[in-house]
Amino acid sequence: MSDKSMSSEAVAATSAETPQGPSAARKIYPIVKYGDPVLEKPGAPVKKFDAELEQLTEDMFASMYAAQGVGLAAPQIGLSLRVAVVDVTGGKNPEAKIVLANPEVTHAEGEVREEEGCLSIPGFRGYVVRPQFVTIKAQNGKGETFEIRGENLLARAFCHEIDHLNGILFLQHLSMLKRDLIKRKIKKLRKQGEW
Repeated sequence: MSDKSMSSEAVAATSAETPQGPSAARKIYPIVKYGDPVLEKPGAPVKKFDAELEQLTEDMFASMYAAQGVGLAAPQIGLSLRVAVVDVTGGKNPEAKIVLANPEVTHAEGEVREEEGCLSIPGFRGYVVRPQFVTIKAQNGKGETFEIRGENLLARAFCHEIDHLNGILFLQHLSMLKRDLIKRKIKKLRKQGEW
């Protein structure tokens, strides 16, 4: 999920941070754009919780911060896997980093209609109705099951990323008219070689 409001200072601060440990260099993955089939198919469940998964999630956080996002799902970097990362502080608070492996919404309440964007559909935004509060059951990078409740932006980010893991893009929540308009613009950009 993209965050239009994230400042350039926040981006500079996150790229200046140096992760601890021997694998300090982080891989910045290119974000897969709308039109790639990986974005529209459900991801496979995470079965192995090892150093490789930990490395992947740290690289996903780095890729998300580099793209000025607040959430990133594995299909957005070309991996059909049920894992996503979320940090609605944009890297300002290390304790706000959340790894969601095999997540599912167990409870939702309220409704909020807000503008939403997606790193895989850059330059396009639309109003999407999401729950105001959600409770998520997931596993962390070590495979431990946990529950977390989010509200407002955090709830929206959870729902947006879980949609990605189910092969659903935020476009599918828009009106037919708005969706067609965006798809036509993307088609035009693709013809011009700009997508």
